[in-house]
Amino acid sequence: MYTPINVFSEIGNLKTVMLHRPGKELGNLMPDDLKRLLFDDIPFLEQAQKEHDYFAEVLQAKGIEVLYLEDLAAESLINEETRLQFIHQYLDEANIRSLTVKEKVKEMLIAIGDNRQLIDQTISGIQKAELPGYKMDSLTDMVESDYPFVVDPLPNLYFTRDNFATIGNGVSLNHMYSITRQRETIYAQYIFDYHPRFAGKEVPKVYDRNDITRIEGGDELILSKDVVAVGISQRTDTASIEKLAKNIFAQELGFRCVLAFNIGQQRKFMHLDTVFTMVDYDIFTIHPEIEGTLEVYSITPKDNGELHIVREEDTLEHILAKYLQRDAVQLIRCGDGNNAAAAREQWNDGSNTLAIAPGEVVVYDRNTATNKALERAGVKLNYVPGGELVRGRGGPRCMSMPLYREDLTE
Repeated sequence: MYTPINVFSEIGNLKTVMLHRPGKELGNLMPDDLKRLLFDDIPFLEQAQKEHDYFAEVLQAKGIEVLYLEDLAAESLINEETRLQFIHQYLDEANIRSLTVKEKVKEMLIAIGDNRQLIDQTISGIQKAELPGYKMDSLTDMVESDYPFVVDPLPNLYFTRDNFATIGNGVSLNHMYSITRQRETIYAQYIFDYHPRFAGKEVPKVYDRNDITRIEGGDELILSKDVVAVGISQRTDTASIEKLAKNIFAQELGFRCVLAFNIGQQRKFMHLDTVFTMVDYDIFTIHPEIEGTLEVYSITPKDNGELHIVREEDTLEHILAKYLQRDAVQLIRCGDGNNAAAAREQWNDGSNTLAIAPGEVVVYDRNTATNKALERAGVKLNYVPGGELVRGRGGPRCMSMPLYREDLTE
């Protein structure tokens, strides 16, 4: 049976990928709300869009089908019933505390005739100035009168890796670390439930967005057809990893082991893929700062459906070689051995590579030391600019969600 999702590795030839082109939501960022909205700076929208367009063009030039989340979400509103259901769910999760304002927002969204325009509006947020007939007639409105939005923007959405993750033939529909990003997963829910490309195709769900513990796609890596790696991080709970592992094994997707990497709770290491990515069968990028404290746990299924969990007492190289059945693996260290370069380039996502084929990756051009180290290791690099995109703290892997990779033959 045809399956629209096939991701059994990090490095198999990439055939189809989902992106989100940054839009007005970035233009709606304000300095006072950066921390709450998980940003450190305000990107220049027009330049960020040019950089993102270049990224998409690099992928398309390699014959990769590029789909856009905003288009898929719009095409998922297949009838008026589904459209109204989406609007009501969006409003229920939009943290609008005034019932009067919530009703006015509903009227505004229903009045938008074009589905793509509706999706764009829900992503960009809604300013009070955009809301027809807005009046401060409640205590909440009056106390919060200086804040210009009735619905927050979703500026992190161009990091499409996080709100769901493809695992084998299935998807992990994630529960996000911050309420700021939880609404992002609504789009994935509708895409997989209603879009003709996915609906009725028996796509297994290995995590549910309504679960109470958090997990994000930047922490979910597919190392091989047998092994999934998940980061214990600022954004992903240990309890979520156990639930995910049980569901993966129960769905019989073919994976035999989950490796849990404890990378700590720091923002600069927010996801596993900000410090560790796979670029070839036996080559990985890594940020050297995590190596000394990194703990790795192997999780395998028992016959009774429970989990067998072991703390691995060995070097990372040996653990990876063991579970990937390689004689040895090579770790390419961010910064190429220079601690200052490592810290700077990890902050600029030097370890966050997107593999589009074994030994071929997409990287930001700004991380010169790390890129030279990758080239010396024989990795083919496709460079994209990231001066504005990186302000959201994410790289090429963060900005892409593979939907279909060719299976590895080796």
